[in-house]
This record gives sequence, C-alpha cells and structure tokens, in this order.
Amino acid sequence: MSSTLALAIALTLAALPAAGQQSPHPLIPVLDAAGISKACSEGIARSREALARTKSEADPAAFFAVWNRQQIVEEDAVGHIRLMGSLHPDKAVRDAAEPCLTQFTVFNTDMFQDEALFDRVKAATVTNAREAKLKKTLIEEFEDSGVALPSDKRGRAKEIFTRLENLRQSFERNLRDDPTLTKFSPVEADGMTETFLKSRKRDGDGNYLLKPDDPTYTAFMNNAGNDDARKRFYFARFNQGGPANIALMDEMFRLRKELANLYGLPTYAHYALRRKMAGTPDAVNKFLAEVHAAVNDPQKAELAELTAWKAKATGRTLGETRLERWDNSYYSERIRQARFNVDQENLRKYFPTPKAVEYVLLIAETLYGVKFREVKVPTWQSDVRTFDVVDAATDRFIASIYLDLYPRDGKRNGAWASNLRSASTAASRTPISVLATNFNREGLTQLEMRTLLHEFGHVLHGIFSTAGYVSQAGTSVKRDFVEAPSQMFEAWGRRDQPLALFRKVCPECPQLSREESAQLENARRYGSASHYAGQWLLATFDMAMSTDPGPPNEIWKRIMSGTPQGYDEGTLRPASFRHLSSAGYAAGYYGYMWSEVIALDLLSAFDKDMLDPKVGARYRETILAQGSQDEESNLVRKFLGRDFSSDAFFREVSGKR
Repeated sequence: MSSTLALAIALTLAALPAAGQQSPHPLIPVLDAAGISKACSEGIARSREALARTKSEADPAAFFAVWNRQQIVEEDAVGHIRLMGSLHPDKAVRDAAEPCLTQFTVFNTDMFQDEALFDRVKAATVTNAREAKLKKTLIEEFEDSGVALPSDKRGRAKEIFTRLENLRQSFERNLRDDPTLTKFSPVEADGMTETFLKSRKRDGDGNYLLKPDDPTYTAFMNNAGNDDARKRFYFARFNQGGPANIALMDEMFRLRKELANLYGLPTYAHYALRRKMAGTPDAVNKFLAEVHAAVNDPQKAELAELTAWKAKATGRTLGETRLERWDNSYYSERIRQARFNVDQENLRKYFPTPKAVEYVLLIAETLYGVKFREVKVPTWQSDVRTFDVVDAATDRFIASIYLDLYPRDGKRNGAWASNLRSASTAASRTPISVLATNFNREGLTQLEMRTLLHEFGHVLHGIFSTAGYVSQAGTSVKRDFVEAPSQMFEAWGRRDQPLALFRKVCPECPQLSREESAQLENARRYGSASHYAGQWLLATFDMAMSTDPGPPNEIWKRIMSGTPQGYDEGTLRPASFRHLSSAGYAAGYYGYMWSEVIALDLLSAFDKDMLDPKVGARYRETILAQGSQDEESNLVRKFLGRDFSSDAFFREVSGKR
C-alpha cells in the first residue's frame, strides 16, 4: 500500500464517527481517485446496513433516533466525495466522484420509495414540536420521491431522478472543464492594472490568454476600454457549456415536467413550489411582476445615463450611440469613479484577501461570542485554510471550517458554501462547513467583499446549528429562505461602523474614512435597478422553463427580447446557468429575491448597533441555530416580533433605501 493511500484511508477513518465515541475535531478525508472509489463502495455498504437497522426498528418512540444515526452514516459516506467532485485539482478524482454520486441518488430514491420504511415514518411517535416538523418533512420527502405512486409510475420516477442526477453532473462538468481562453493583444487589454496583467497567461507573441472565470471576467468587463475586446469576452462567457448544455437543460426540464405529471400536477413549478415558502406559481409570478414594475422605469433611466456617457466618451451623438450589454459594467464603473470617486480595482489595496478573511472572522467573533483558531490539517489543495471554531467563554469546540478561496483549473467557478457535516445535539455531532470562492489573490473589490460575507453567512448558518437531528440542521431550510441569513450578512461590508474594525486586522492597510464609506455605499446602490432587472430576467426564465418547457435558448431569446437592450444574437446564456441544473433551484431562482425581502427586514434589528453582541446572540439562537426545526415564517416572527415586511426590499429595488 502506498503511503499516500495509507494516509488517505487513515484520514477517512478519522473523519467517521467511531462506535461509542465522537471525534471533537473531525477531518475531511483527502483521497486519490482509487480512494474515492473504495470509500464510495464502503460508504454504500455502510449506508445499506444502517438503512436495514432503521427498517427493523419496531419501536415508534425510537424511530427519530434511529433515522438520525442512519442519516449520519450516509452524510459521512458521500459528503466529502460530492465536495471533491467540485474542488479537487486532480481530474481523475473529480471524475471518480461522479459515478458515486449517481449510486447515492439511486440509493436515496430506493430508500424514499420504500413502503415499509414509509409506514415506519407515519407510525413514529412524536414527543415535541421539532419532531412533529421532522415527521411532516419526511412524509413530504417520501411522497415527493414517489412512494405513494402506482408501481409503474414509481419506477418511472426513479428513472427520472437518476437521469436528472447524471444530467446535472454532465452540465456541471462541461462548465468546470470548459477550456475556453480568449486572446487579447496588449492594446486590447488597455485599462487593466499591472497586477492583473502580470498574473495572466501569455502566448509566444505576447498576447494575453484569459479564461472567463469570475475574477477575470468581472475585472476585464469593468475596466478594459476596448469595446470589441469586451464584446469578445462577453460572448466567450455566455457561450460556455455550448450547445451540449443547451441540450442537457432541455432534457432536464422535460423530465421535470414529466415527473410532475406523474403526480397529476400540471407543471414542475406546481410540484416544486408546494414545498417552498411561496407555495404556488401564482404567488411567485405575482412577486416577479411586482419586482418588474418597480425596476422598469428606474432601469430605463440608468441605461439612458450609460448611453449618454458612452456617446460622450466615443464622440458620437446620442442618436448614433447604442449601448450594448458588454458596455454596461464598463460605463457604470466610469460613472462610479467620476461621481463617487470609487475605483473598484483600487479597493483591492483596502481589502487584501487574507485580511478580508480575518475581518469577516472578527465580525463573527464580535457578534456571536466565538473564536476562530487556524489549524494545519491535510487538505486537497495546499492553500486551503482550516479553522477550529470554539466558544470564546468556555473554549468548547463548536465546529470546523475550510476556506478554498482562489481559482484554479478544474475548480467549479463562482462562490458557494457547503455544510458538509451537519450538527446533531442528539448525537453530540459537531458540524463542518466549507467556503469555496474564486477570488483575486491580491485583494477584493466591493462586489467580492459582498460575496465573501454572503457565503460566510451560509457557513455561520451551518456551524451555529443546534438542531437535534441532522435532517433539520443548518441550511436544511426552504430554498426561498436559505439565502436570507447570508444576504443579511452582506451589510457588514458596507456600513461604516463594522468597517472600522478592519484597522484591527490590518493596521497597515489604507482605511476608509466615514465619507469614503458613504461614497462606497452610494456607488453600490448605483445601478441597483439594472441588477434587480437581471435577477428578474433569470427568475422569469426559470419559471417559464418550469411551467412550459421548450428549447431553452428560444425561450431565453423570447424573454430577453422584451427587455430594453434586447437579445444578443449568438449567445447561449442558459448553457452556463448552472443553478438550474440543480433540483433545488429549478422553479426556485426567484428565491434569491424572495429571501432578500426577509434579509433586509431581519437587518432592521441591527440598525442601532451593527456589532451589538446581545442582538447577535439573539439572532444566532433564534434564526441560525434552529435550522428547519420550525417553519421559517415562525422563526422570523420570533426574532422580529412581527411578520416580515417587503417595504425595505422594494425601497432597495427602486434605489430609494
């Protein structure tokens, strides 16, 4: 046995709960491709054994404890494999993860279609409100998996679930491994900073070869002065995934509608939304119509101003000037610099990436009474950072977090948080959360700081969970609520009071004055109508596909053609709309704005003092700790003392907040 494989197996064993005890510092296993395959086979076997024990438990009063143990076994078996499929630098490891995820999809479908197990769930004895909520949720999950369908429809549902998982993997792989590089001459890269250019690949003729990942694309579109260069990069970005992903998305939504029809429901939107806060397609469409009405005129005004700036910059008349989508970010940045004296690239020296991480940790320490201690453990990439989270007063170990911050080939693009290991007080189980981003190594812009805080909000939701059972821990909440805690946390990157903490983590960094913080906030708000119009566009496309699916790019073209800037012929935007490859976000993308309604209302409790530990403790206990042990609307009501209101959101959308 190789020393590498021996270490991997040892780490795997260390990360799994041993009989009769629980490691206070669990680790994420680091495996090679062979280790992934072996861990998958063993994990499936352990999960089947645990399932057999659950099915054999005849005592209704013991059901939830037995179910919890079984869920822990499965989570420990597959969670790290799913993570490595998105993050591991070795393609062989990523590829080895995919068939394992399919196996677990089949395993779970079989489990949730098991009539005998369903009978155990229905017969389980409930002793408190949290167990009543769990029982209700489990019954819905069994029903959604087809347990109550006739045998022929149940079999078809299983085929659909398995196929959807394979389609998701293919869609994600096509984006993750997309080799697209766009060539730009030094003249075409005019406007980019020296730091940006020094770190980029070049060909033998000195041309820059740029990949349209998040940090590269955003910086280039904000600052490259050459219109044609921006256009080429725009088309490169929105053709990623290509016709192959368009075909995959087409099949995904047709299968989802077929699945809904098995239940006698007219659309996938009806199937998915009956388990979300919104409840019905009518409620979502009404909300989206309200958003559209609020942003329509302000967006047109913003675009008119951008057109005027382009006309002046190019020496053309307004009648001769057409504002293209690849112009929007560039001229928005010119206005922000001129009007608010905010240069996003210049902000990187104010927020060096490692110090920005320390800042976010300090905010959490201040609000929530914890400490983050960096530890050295084996990881899948050398620059991944790991922290133990402990109670500041008692030094009690609470959780572990892993931070994978920088882009690399083969890594999934974007930013996300994964609550890899769920808390369970009934099992004395501590959580692990992973934060993955693709940030610039030198420093963060305003948007990237917002992204860091947003995703760390998800991490906090996971690590502060005190749910009794893993099925209700952390971010197990409804999809149109899950973004609320993370969206609320974004505000700590734009308010003067918390930003003053930055000097504690980086006294040598230039500091924002009160006036500069105010200007930064004004700059953030500039273009808000266009931002929400973009969110409306994506959510409307999702609802259209979830209602009456058809060729994705044709539906996208129809919806986009009705917007002020029209459709960009030759783009395949749905091919890179990765959210919709996930069942959780199909008929659910509206949830980003629905959650923000709640987030901005939750924020009102912190308006007097953004760093008040008393409010932080109450928020942690009332919202973050609870997971899905209560209905989300009840959690918000307990924290605010009232039902949530959309007033703050619509003031934000219209630029009046």
